[in-house]
Amino acid sequence: MEQEKEEANSRKRKEAPNSSASATERDGPPSHIQDREPQAKKARLSTILFTDNCEVTHRQLCELLKYAVLGKSAVPKPSWCQLSHQKQLNNVVVFILKGMSQLHFYRFYLEFRFLRKTFRHKFSLPSPTSSFLFDIIGLQKKKSARSFRRTVEGPLISATLRSSIDLQNDPIIQKYGYKNVGLTKCLLTKEEMKTFHFPLPGSPNYENFILTKYTGFITDSSPLFGLDCEVCLTSMGKELTRISLVTEGGYCLIDELVKPDLKILDYLTSFTGITKEILNPVTTKLKDVQKLLRELLPPDAVLVGHCLDLDLRVLKIAEFNLEALAANQEQGDKEEAAHMSVLKCLESMGQKLLFLTQDINELSSYRNCQTIKCSSNKKVLEQARVEVPLFPFNIVEFSFQPFPPLFAEEMKNSMKTKWTQMSTVYAGPFSKDCNVGALKKVFSSLGPVHSITLVLETYRPYFSIQYEVLEAAQLALETMNGSLLEGSCIRVRRLVTELTLECDTLVRELEQDSENQGTIYVAGIGETFKEHLLEQSNLFPDLEAVILPKEVKSRKQKNYCFLKFKTVNSAQVALEILKGKDWKLKGRNALTPRHLQAWLKDIHPEPAMPMGLRIVPPLMERHIFRTRKVNHPKIVAWRWSRKIEKLYHSLSPGTFCLILMPGTKNAFGSHPGLGLMKIKEEEESDTPGVRVTPCC
Repeated sequence: MEQEKEEANSRKRKEAPNSSASATERDGPPSHIQDREPQAKKARLSTILFTDNCEVTHRQLCELLKYAVLGKSAVPKPSWCQLSHQKQLNNVVVFILKGMSQLHFYRFYLEFRFLRKTFRHKFSLPSPTSSFLFDIIGLQKKKSARSFRRTVEGPLISATLRSSIDLQNDPIIQKYGYKNVGLTKCLLTKEEMKTFHFPLPGSPNYENFILTKYTGFITDSSPLFGLDCEVCLTSMGKELTRISLVTEGGYCLIDELVKPDLKILDYLTSFTGITKEILNPVTTKLKDVQKLLRELLPPDAVLVGHCLDLDLRVLKIAEFNLEALAANQEQGDKEEAAHMSVLKCLESMGQKLLFLTQDINELSSYRNCQTIKCSSNKKVLEQARVEVPLFPFNIVEFSFQPFPPLFAEEMKNSMKTKWTQMSTVYAGPFSKDCNVGALKKVFSSLGPVHSITLVLETYRPYFSIQYEVLEAAQLALETMNGSLLEGSCIRVRRLVTELTLECDTLVRELEQDSENQGTIYVAGIGETFKEHLLEQSNLFPDLEAVILPKEVKSRKQKNYCFLKFKTVNSAQVALEILKGKDWKLKGRNALTPRHLQAWLKDIHPEPAMPMGLRIVPPLMERHIFRTRKVNHPKIVAWRWSRKIEKLYHSLSPGTFCLILMPGTKNAFGSHPGLGLMKIKEEEESDTPGVRVTPCC
């Protein structure tokens, strides 16, 4: 530890000539001189991440890494986060925990103490592909020539079929060539849109079309949205009867039936499946759909689909990303840089990438990559401590045994049950003639209620209240226990099971999670809350973000929100104001990060396993814990959290640190990954009394 401090102090001494701020602190000039000194700029990340469902794609990660290397003068800014003062970064370190997933992190949340307390920014990752490493640094995985020949010339393909393969005449090959191209190369030009009769401003018959006015700069990482519309025939021609919109990850954003204003002459049921009976109760109109699209689609959205020209005509939408397309054509240099890999970016600056791994060396054939293959994770760790300070960009890959499929399914279902039990409270006893509607109103004021159920096993009535978010259940425990309600003094408590035995500890640790620091949960808000908040902004000077959850289908604002502040003290002051007599709201410190809420919604309560495979919960986990104590995932999580902590503290200030748990994928299913990121600050280098466990 002393040696680490010496090295850190040595680094500070070396950096002193370039840092007037450091010299000022040592010499200790008078306060009036300090006031005139401009504060040194530091690289920093935005307060919140601008992502759908809190998921960041591998392509978006690559976008951020390239920006961290080259900066805004060479590549477009990342679309999902802000990296300010990029030039102040000293180096970049990416830790890949291969074999781990988001399930690992939240199943063993208490064991990952350092990661949850240090890294404020956390986000979900999609399930990994076989080329995960190549995806995040923007490389195309090389295909084996031998396997290609076997595919084309194998005995299963006849000579007649081989002779018919003429790729040169393929229209896709003729337009785009043989090489993989980015999204920006596939966009329709304005001339192509005219040729295929897309609705454009100024075109005849399109006077009543709305203009999207999307002017976002499109990059290869811009989000794709699949659009499909069904139509009917009216006296005005084809009109919209159904719209579907999905993200590139397969998440359905819109699936709505739409009733035309004019009388329908032909429902086109044989093509659409829509009948008069289906459309009769529908009240949604075209203008509602247009408004919804404007709210949902980001400025750099790109639509894909079959017969998009017809879809946009029935939606009566014109000018979709045309300005953005023009901006693309005017900025050829940035577009070219957007296609570059991280290796190419480093090469353009005369720098190399360091890759440490114990697996097969996937990057060994690239001249701009210094690769070191190690025999174990322990050797990777040792090499990282020596080599990482010498390179501006590092990828350090540790390999872990993924969960066996049955074990993973058991843990996933256990997590779902645990979170449901933690978000459920039992209230009572009530009188037998109590007003259930009034009770529901009281408990709903604390947050969104999933269900209220009468408990039948008790003599006097008790109710089970399951909330959608953990904060609401915790608020019910803290504010309703011992209160007088409907003429009864009630108790509010959780069910105690094996899964909730340490619930109080887990809640406390969630509250202290770095992502939740300075964030408060507020319940009982109305539709005008945001406007009222902005009008009274002088009361909340350190407010950085307002997160207003909405219903997925109706897009109606829910009755709670999260407010993020610069400091914990500012958050506590705001909480007291909002709970006061002027606002009369209820709230507490936040417990659940956004990405965790999104992930929990995707966990299915029933195991998604093939028929014939039997799960015996929870004995399997106990058995594995007894028979494999040393290598049990819980022990591995605890041990490696501390080893990464030690390695992190050896990094120099100004290091952009990215930790990736890629997720897992096999024949039985997939588990999404988790990303954590942070820029290490000066004060973290010589932290006294850091608890570090020696390598074993």
